[in-house]
Amino acid sequence: MPVPWFLLSLALGPSPMVLSLERLMGPQDTANCSLGLSCHLWDGDVLCLPGSIEPAPGPVLVPTRLQTELVLRCHQETDCNLCVRVAVHLAVRGHWEEPEDEEQFGRAADPELEEPKNASLQAQVVLSFQAYPTARCVLLEVQVPAALVQPGQSVGSVTFDCFEAALGAEVHIWSYTQPRYQKELNFIQQLPDCRGLEVQDSIQSCWALPWLNVSADGEDVHLVLDVSEEQHFGLSLYWNQVQGPTKPWWHRNLVWPLEPDSVRTSICPFKNDTRAHRNLWRAARLQLLPPRGWRLVAPCSLPAAEAALCWQAPGRGSCQPLVPPLPRENVTVNEALEFPLLEGHPNLCVQVSSGEKLQLQECLWSDSLGPLKDDMLLVETRGPQDNRSVCALEPSGCTPLLSRASTRAARLGEQLLQDLQSGQCLQLWDNDLRALWACPMDKYIHQRWALVWLACLVFAAVLFLLLLLKKDHVKAAARGRAALLLYSADDAGFERLVGTLASALCQLPLRVAVDLWSRRELSAQGSLAWFHAQRLQILQEGGMVILLFSPGAVALCQEWLQDGTSAAPGAHRPHDAFAASLSCVLPDFLQGRAPGRYIGAYFEGLLHPDAVPALFRAVPVLALPSQLPDFLRTLQEPGAARPGWLSNRAERVSRALQPALDSCLLPPGAQETGLEMAPEAGDRT
Repeated sequence: MPVPWFLLSLALGPSPMVLSLERLMGPQDTANCSLGLSCHLWDGDVLCLPGSIEPAPGPVLVPTRLQTELVLRCHQETDCNLCVRVAVHLAVRGHWEEPEDEEQFGRAADPELEEPKNASLQAQVVLSFQAYPTARCVLLEVQVPAALVQPGQSVGSVTFDCFEAALGAEVHIWSYTQPRYQKELNFIQQLPDCRGLEVQDSIQSCWALPWLNVSADGEDVHLVLDVSEEQHFGLSLYWNQVQGPTKPWWHRNLVWPLEPDSVRTSICPFKNDTRAHRNLWRAARLQLLPPRGWRLVAPCSLPAAEAALCWQAPGRGSCQPLVPPLPRENVTVNEALEFPLLEGHPNLCVQVSSGEKLQLQECLWSDSLGPLKDDMLLVETRGPQDNRSVCALEPSGCTPLLSRASTRAARLGEQLLQDLQSGQCLQLWDNDLRALWACPMDKYIHQRWALVWLACLVFAAVLFLLLLLKKDHVKAAARGRAALLLYSADDAGFERLVGTLASALCQLPLRVAVDLWSRRELSAQGSLAWFHAQRLQILQEGGMVILLFSPGAVALCQEWLQDGTSAAPGAHRPHDAFAASLSCVLPDFLQGRAPGRYIGAYFEGLLHPDAVPALFRAVPVLALPSQLPDFLRTLQEPGAARPGWLSNRAERVSRALQPALDSCLLPPGAQETGLEMAPEAGDRT
């Protein structure tokens, strides 16, 4: 099985500076004290107990500083191990306490019980070592002569030789005195690997380093490891997580079982490989989390990923950063984030960059809110004393509405201000200083072409008779047949799938009405009134009603067919036009008025064909996407389709539907992390 080549690295340690080390002969541990102190090392290891911090009744010894040094412990001239020497610096804290009777009566209460002020001071110094996979705890007794027992004075140090650890290991050291008069001192010592030592010949595991060659051929990685027969090496693969303080995550041992062993060397062969980073970004995608959330989905962390919002005008070049610019923020992959917006808009897009290069751009609302709109983005800036200014975001910059610039926003400046004041613009973002508004421009486009149409009237009069004879064909070619799409909003994934289907049908061309794009009208009129108005208009124009069956839609139909009534008001979502439409749809089928006016459809994999109630089979019920050509042929006006037209359009619609349908077919857990669903997904990157 090929290895994910962009994640390969050998887990075998850092490369510090070159060191020349002192040699200690023999296996015995020793303890040494500075001048004036006496010390003793207890035989064998002891048990390190946490203990509680106790108040000091008199002068006590406390550790003030840890000092480490790397040495070599050699059993033979060419058989040495790396060892950590630790020196603990000690100081006196506290005073001798005067007896209460002596303070009151000027004499000692009991001379035999009184502790002489010139007594020596003793303490037990504990040293604890932890370095995977070994740990030790040693105990040293220290005695300080009376002459050195002065409060606050440093008395010297005690040195322990020494703690053996593996090459490349990280050694954690703790020290405290018993009884516990204060918190322990702690220190972390990072040991070098073979490349950081001058005495490689003295450490047998460093005699020969492995020779490694890594090459990539497409998605396959070839490793060639050359080691001598006398040497033992373990080759391990890990993910190098660059975000946060986390350590590398051990992933897979490739050659030998994991055993306690020295770290020899570390290689990241694809660290600077541009192809590896390019493949990693290809595997990443942006995901919308309604109502205003989003997420960057990727198999592992992405280097220096930053996200920002931009405005994509239809047919007007690149996506423009929002003014005022929203702060670019670092993005953690597979973590839910939220847009700082009041409302969504199909022209709002997300850009993800790495360094100065744009990697991903997605207009996340396009599936749910429809295609891009020809709206003008206005930026309102508020100043002191209720002063405000408004400019329009255009390719040349933010144009003041009342300026004399020769741009569309400047020519329509007064009308746009009136639209803003009359509440015809949608507020997208707001704070104390600025606000963003999206103002519709459809009516101004019509006005601009009014003079052009007036000039064409003379020519139109000459061709009036010809246009009258072919009015039906011209109307169909210019506008397309109308269709009302009814569906049950089972979940957010199914709604995105429906939005994708509706957007694809609009390109045929078809004029598609769907409640997903008419939430304002539904809120103002109510679901039932909106459906009646749309159905009446579409059937009068010779259009068709599309019944999109899903598990939720079938359940609603069965409920109607069994009880003869709909569910109680409020049992369904207020924007669910499907539940409201059943009071009109079912009578059409029961009374034989459905053929020629209705067509049924369902998505393969989401619903079994036999689940569609028999009543609705009075009209064609087609499977998508396999029966798309028949589906599109039924929706077209008779004679409107040209040879080869249906197959080309069906292929385009199928390509648009497939990603959204695949997302709906994934189990819920797999929709969060696609890498867990397909182990080979890393190979494809």
